[in-house]
Formats: sequence, structure tokens, C-alpha cells
Amino acid sequence: MGKVVRFGVSIEADLLKKFDQLIESAGYKSRSEAFRTLIRERLVQKEWKDPEKETIGILGLVYSHDIRELTETLNNIQHQYIDTIVSSTHIHLDYHNCLEVIILRGKSRNIKAIADKLLSTRSVKDGKLLQTTTGSELD
Repeated sequence: MGKVVRFGVSIEADLLKKFDQLIESAGYKSRSEAFRTLIRERLVQKEWKDPEKETIGILGLVYSHDIRELTETLNNIQHQYIDTIVSSTHIHLDYHNCLEVIILRGKSRNIKAIADKLLSTRSVKDGKLLQTTTGSELD
């Protein structure tokens, strides 16, 4: 972590009040830490806009294992991208439904394409891609 710099921010009173309520409910101890989080979030969004940037994705898929050949289809897609898929975990939610969590590392465009392919697979009930960072540029 680099040198800490203090600076002033001008903000409308009503907006600051809402911000304080928001950060208090989220458990922040200070406005400074909340501002740092907001800045980091925007930097991560910027990383993901560069299609060549190495990023991390966490993909969650919910599906029924009862659907004929769905598990095999999802596995076959994942095997095509073993250079990007770092890990996956399969969780049984109930007798019929499963959650698969897949961690991906690679160029943002590749991660998005793989996620789109898996999310658009027929009979996948729900899914989300969490776009995050390697952290190397957030020091």
C-alpha cells in the first residue's frame, strides 16, 4: 500500500446522509474505507472493459441434474476450456437441483464467452458471472 493522501470532497448534504446510512448498514467503519471500495469497484469494471486484460471470473450455475444429458453437456463445454477454468465445485442443493461454481482466470473476453456459452445452455435455470480482478493493479 502506498502513501495515504488526504483530500476534500464536496457533496450535497442529503446525498452524504444517504451515503452514511448505506455504509453504516454495510458495516463500514469509515467513509474513507467506503470510498476506497467504490474506487476499487470502478477500477475492476475498467479492467473488464479491456478484452485482453487478465481477470478472474466466478460463475455460478443452477440446474437440475434430472435433465437428460445436461450434466454431460456442461462438462464437455468446460473441458474445452481447461486452460481458463481453474476449478469447479458441484453442490447438491436438493434432490433435483445442483449448483456449480466455476472459477475462471484469463482474458476478460474469453471468460465472458465461456460464461455466455454455459449460461445459455438449454435447461440451465439460473446463473451469474461475478467479474473480479487478480488484484495486481489495485495496490
